[in-house]
Amino acid sequence: MQELMDRIKKDGHVIGNEVLKVDSFLTHQVDPVLMKKVGQRFAEVFKEENVTKVITIETSGITPAVYTAEALGVPMIYARKSKSLTMDEELLSTDVYSFTKQVTSRISISRKFLSSEDKVLLIDDFLANGMAAKGLLDLCQQAGAKTAGVGIVIEKSFQSGRKFLEDAGIRVVSLARVAKLEDGTISFLEADA
Repeated sequence: MQELMDRIKKDGHVIGNEVLKVDSFLTHQVDPVLMKKVGQRFAEVFKEENVTKVITIETSGITPAVYTAEALGVPMIYARKSKSLTMDEELLSTDVYSFTKQVTSRISISRKFLSSEDKVLLIDDFLANGMAAKGLLDLCQQAGAKTAGVGIVIEKSFQSGRKFLEDAGIRVVSLARVAKLEDGTISFLEADA
C-alpha cells in the first residue's frame, strides 16, 4: 500500500537496526483517514473468506482492526492484556511475549465472544517475531475457531514472524514490508496487497 509506505518514510523513526517508531500515525497518535484505508484494504483482500470476527490485541492493533471489521460488517474483538472486574466469565487465555516492550503479557478473550462457529481474521499493527499472532492463534484454537488469515499493517520482514506463520499454514497479508532498518533508513520489500 503505497500511501502507507510513503507515510512510514515521512514520519517513521528508525531506532537501531530493529525498531521502527510510528507513533505519530499508528501506535500512539492515530491517523484515522489512513487507518480507515488500511481497514478497507484488508477487507478487500479477505472479502471472499466469510470472516465472522476480526481479532487483535490491545492496544495499537485496535484501530486498524476496527476499520477492517467495519468494512467487513462484522464484530471486532480485542484480546485484553489485563483482566478487569467486569470480566467474570470464562476466559480463553494465553501468554504473549512483546519484542518491543520486552515483557510477557497474559492476554484473554471471553469465551462468549469466540466459538467454533467463527472464522476469524487476525489484524495487528506490526509483525516481528510472530508472538502476538501466535497468541491470537492459540486463543482461536482454544475456541475451535477457524482462521482466515493474518493482516499486518507493517511487517519487519527481516525477523522470523512471517516464516513462523507461513510454516503453520497461515496466510499472511502485509500492507508494508520492511526489508531492513539501517543507518536511520527504511528499505521496503514489495507489499502483499
